[in-house]
Amino acid sequence: MILNHKAAIEFLVENAEDIAFNRYTVLGLHALLSENLLPDPDDEGRLRTRAITIGTSVYTPTVIPQVIEQQFDTILTTAAAIPDPLEQSFFMMVHLPYLQPFIDVNKRTSRLAANIPLIRANLCPLSFVDVPEQTYTDGTLTIYEQKDVALLRDVFVWAYERSCAQFKVLRQAMGEPDPIRLNYRTQLRALIAEIVKDHAWPSDEALQERAALHRIPDADRSAFLTAARNDLRRLRPEILARYQLRQSEFDAWLAVVREARQRELTIFVSLR
Repeated sequence: MILNHKAAIEFLVENAEDIAFNRYTVLGLHALLSENLLPDPDDEGRLRTRAITIGTSVYTPTVIPQVIEQQFDTILTTAAAIPDPLEQSFFMMVHLPYLQPFIDVNKRTSRLAANIPLIRANLCPLSFVDVPEQTYTDGTLTIYEQKDVALLRDVFVWAYERSCAQFKVLRQAMGEPDPIRLNYRTQLRALIAEIVKDHAWPSDEALQERAALHRIPDADRSAFLTAARNDLRRLRPEILARYQLRQSEFDAWLAVVREARQRELTIFVSLR
């Protein structure tokens, strides 16, 4: 469960520019959170088609697949139209568990989905680490059975205020982010994608030439190239979406790189 949660958070953070209130993002979150936790693996990242019950609650979510599909899409469309990111966040915490669109792991999915607008707006993420579990449960049950959001609203406000305080301490401990990565995020991602798609060997000359094409100022060029080299070394299948790359493109580029390295090694040995 902890590894699933970590993978879901990484998915949100590494795809911050692409996540949104759409099926790809929310179904993807559920698939990551529920991996190996459901009796039927086919239910991971899939809207439910069977009836479920909620513990001892008298509330019974709809069981009609067509209604679940329609209401799920309505929730996403409505959330996307809300202008305020905090209101979007709370909206997802209320409506996703109420619909219970998945066979299980609905509340966990809603809590992480509540971070989608916060991450996109570059706001402090929402954490429920210190929230008393029973208080949160009571808040959701009040919505299920009385359609009253007051208690969950208070939990949300308390949790977010605490999250902001903890996030501030963490930021101070970590220091300021790398200004090169902040200022040239788009150019860095574009350069990495170009290198891979062109099956290019990332030599110093090739990187210098591409940095010039992206109009990186001379004063920042060296630091930019260092960041690009580090990103290329860390490139792996799990983060290809960040660069809008396909697995096949990555595999083809990796084959070229390995062949070039082998060729260099052969030349080095022959010269000894």
